Amino acid sequence: MTSPSGKVAPLAPGLVPELLVTDLVTSLHFWVTLCGFEILYDRPEEGFAYLHSRTAHVMLEQIGVGRNWIPGSLESPLGRGVNFQVGVPTIAPVVERLAAAGWLLFMAPETKWYQTGDTEAGVSQFLVQDPDGYLIRFASPLK
Repeated sequence: MTSPSGKVAPLAPGLVPELLVTDLVTSLHFWVTLCGFEILYDRPEEGFAYLHSRTAHVMLEQIGVGRNWIPGSLESPLGRGVNFQVGVPTIAPVVERLAAAGWLLFMAPETKWYQTGDTEAGVSQFLVQDPDGYLIRFASPLK
C-alpha cells in the first residue's frame, strides 16, 4: 500500500497509541530526529502526525488543535503509569543521538534477562522521557 506522499506504508499494527502533546514541532524533533521514527503522514493544520519505526507506530496530536479526546485533567508529566516499549535492532544509535543532543535518560542502558515461561529473553534497553514526559523504553534483543 502506498501513501499519498509516495511512501510504502508498513503493515498496520493492531494497536497504535495516540499521545497528546503540548508542542507538535518539539515532539517531532524528539521522535523523528533523536529517536529515528519517520513521519508516515501528517495533518499540520490539525496538529497531528502519524509516525513509525519499523513495526512500532505512534500518533502525536497537539493539545488544543483539532479534536482532542481528554477524559480528565492533563497534568505534567503526561502518560504517568505507562511506558511504551519500542523494539530496535540495537539501542546504540538512539543513545548516541540523545547524548549528542544533551537529552537526559530516565534509566541508563542495561542488559536485562526476563523470564518468559520456561525460557528467558535478554534485552539491551534504556528509558527516556519525551518532551511531555511519556516514558519510552527502547529495547533490542540479545542473541
